[in-house]
Amino acid sequence: MNSLCYGAKYVWRMPEENDQRIAHIAATYNLSIPIAHTLYTRGFQEHDQINSFLFSSFEKDVAHPSQMKDAQKAVDRILYAIAKKESILLFGDYDVDGITSTALMMIGLLPLGARVNFYLPHRVRDGYGISSKIVERAAQNGYKVIITVDNGITAFDPALKAKELGIDLIITDHHRPHDAVPDSFALVNPNQDDCQYPFKDLAGVGVAFKVLSLLYEQKGMELPPKVYELLLLGTIADVVPLLGENRYWVRHGLHYINTVESLSLKTLKQNGKVVKPLISSLDIGFSIAPQINALGRLQDPRQGVKFLIGADKGEVQEVGRVLLELNEARKEIERSILLDAKKQIEESGIDLDVSNVVIASSKNWRPGVIGLVASRLVSEYGKPTLLFHETKDGLLKGSCRSIDEFNIFDALHESRDLLEQFGGHSQAAGLSLKKENLPKLRAKLEEIVNKQLTPFDLKQKIDIDAQAKLNDFNQKIVRDMHHLEPFGHKNRQPLFVVEEVTLVQKPKLLKDAHVKCSIFADGVIKPVIFFNRPDLYDRLLSLDTDTFSIAAQVSENYWNGRTNIELMGVDIADTKDAS
Repeated sequence: MNSLCYGAKYVWRMPEENDQRIAHIAATYNLSIPIAHTLYTRGFQEHDQINSFLFSSFEKDVAHPSQMKDAQKAVDRILYAIAKKESILLFGDYDVDGITSTALMMIGLLPLGARVNFYLPHRVRDGYGISSKIVERAAQNGYKVIITVDNGITAFDPALKAKELGIDLIITDHHRPHDAVPDSFALVNPNQDDCQYPFKDLAGVGVAFKVLSLLYEQKGMELPPKVYELLLLGTIADVVPLLGENRYWVRHGLHYINTVESLSLKTLKQNGKVVKPLISSLDIGFSIAPQINALGRLQDPRQGVKFLIGADKGEVQEVGRVLLELNEARKEIERSILLDAKKQIEESGIDLDVSNVVIASSKNWRPGVIGLVASRLVSEYGKPTLLFHETKDGLLKGSCRSIDEFNIFDALHESRDLLEQFGGHSQAAGLSLKKENLPKLRAKLEEIVNKQLTPFDLKQKIDIDAQAKLNDFNQKIVRDMHHLEPFGHKNRQPLFVVEEVTLVQKPKLLKDAHVKCSIFADGVIKPVIFFNRPDLYDRLLSLDTDTFSIAAQVSENYWNGRTNIELMGVDIADTKDAS
């Protein structure tokens, strides 16, 4: 069992040591010791494991789309619709995964001569997922086929309505099914029980891509290259594990966008002030994707599809300006809701040392932003968090985020008799319920948490990948880290511990949120910034010892044409505790 260190905020799970094996990995692959140690810590200890991770390949990582249940049936129906000039309606979702899935299918079907149109729901007016009303409108407008992307796995009534009206409904989705699945013409979802597709962690855009790949293979045609950019954006934005097939396609997509720059991506990079020569998965996750997401959170997501596949420079730049403004507005709304939610939680009288579920609601919170705030509160409190927007008719529409140790989807499934709707994944889900059922839901979730989790499970933890010296943080370690990319869910940026560092200047508190300081060890001085850790300012000022340990990530910072290596601190601890 790994040793533990108790930091200022987190319990540090320290890495296992095996100096001989780690040195062998470093020598064999010409890697710095901390990066070799990171591979070892993450379970890549033998040559075949390391090779499999470092060297992605199509043959090894990508399964044939025909292995996905109903993919062939869906393709046959689409080809028939194209041949018979039947109208096809794509129905997507308002997040980046849904927007890119829709754009991907549009850009794939139009060159084949398909009569295809799309509809994305408005988050507030329409809500999530396809509805019977949409199916009825599609029938009135002469559509013979509806294809859902990134939704549909809970569309029981719409599937029956489609059958009644003579529309063939093809569902492509990646969300976990409930106990049953809709009675649709075709259902393509790797997470349904009887699907043999080996990789289960595709985003919605990944499932749509597999259907399109099979379609183009049968036509004997090459996919439009733009689909790889869309696949990349949706996969990263939906925070699916960047391992296996996702890792392969994200690497492929990054190579593509760093070679060919589309109008839309150029605009997004300018908006996000991304000036690096090569864009990374982290740049997309933090700077690019949130701009597209802002559309669905605050306005009409349909503009996002037109923006991503548009060829008119003026139109793309105009929507780009809208995206920039909306994203800035989203940040301000998020800050406001966060302050309001924390105030509500603090004034509620609930003891967070006893209560293990955080719940808050308001009529004033924008439903498109509460999921982001829930994520922030999980980071702050280390507990499953549910935030709700109260509608005029007494319904609560919410977003929940969870900790690694607690499957929120399963908990909602166990509480389904209290809910009107729910859906999602183990760490993130959406739900709606009547306001009078909220106290019962709180009690039920508390009961499930107390039954499943230990007090240690509920402590906030970080996993340290490797020990490092301060002088290890040079160009070599940054180059070596590129071999581990793309970073994201289940393949996070490495986290290192440096012991016995000394503070060499008084720390600075920036914007009442971030702490900047410089540390000394191993003959070098390095600047460090701790984002969103204002609590560390007073702690660093009042250190009891000359030295302390730091948990930090390393990255490259581009400024005025120069590249600097920068440490991003995560936590600090007494050196004796980290040894």
